[in-house]
Amino acid sequence: MNAEAMDFVDRARQGWGISRPELDVGSIEVMGRIGRIGALASHHAGRALQSAEITRAEFDVLCTLARGEGPLRASEVTAATMLSGASTTKNAERLVKRGLIERLPWERDGRVVLMRLTAKGEELVDREFPRFLETDAAMLAGLTVTEQAQLAALLRKVALTVEALT
Repeated sequence: MNAEAMDFVDRARQGWGISRPELDVGSIEVMGRIGRIGALASHHAGRALQSAEITRAEFDVLCTLARGEGPLRASEVTAATMLSGASTTKNAERLVKRGLIERLPWERDGRVVLMRLTAKGEELVDREFPRFLETDAAMLAGLTVTEQAQLAALLRKVALTVEALT
């Protein structure tokens, strides 16, 4: 393999081949790249959100509420964002203080609090989410539309398998 065309995972795999040649590290061809791409994509998204003075985790909470069909319980936001319950609570507190979301009592159970976007929160999502999608598109620019569809189908299969393990 040409050294110029090697990515981080290729170099890691090469290193493992030298230090632990008895191990089959083939899975990092896929899983290593998924993890690496996820980390880099999250980093790029975080940098893009700096101008809005919002973190990626806070943006994930806002987007979860934006695509919901009404107010959501904290547990629903936690499940959708894969944040911890404590992190969801901390992010929600910051978003409430900034006037981006509001908490509402749930009439079916007074102990449960619902969250929903405020008009200010909706404005932020409406402004930032298209920019987020542009960043995603830029990261996928090296693939044709057909290749993107093939990759999405393969990643869906991996995701379903991984989700079934949890």
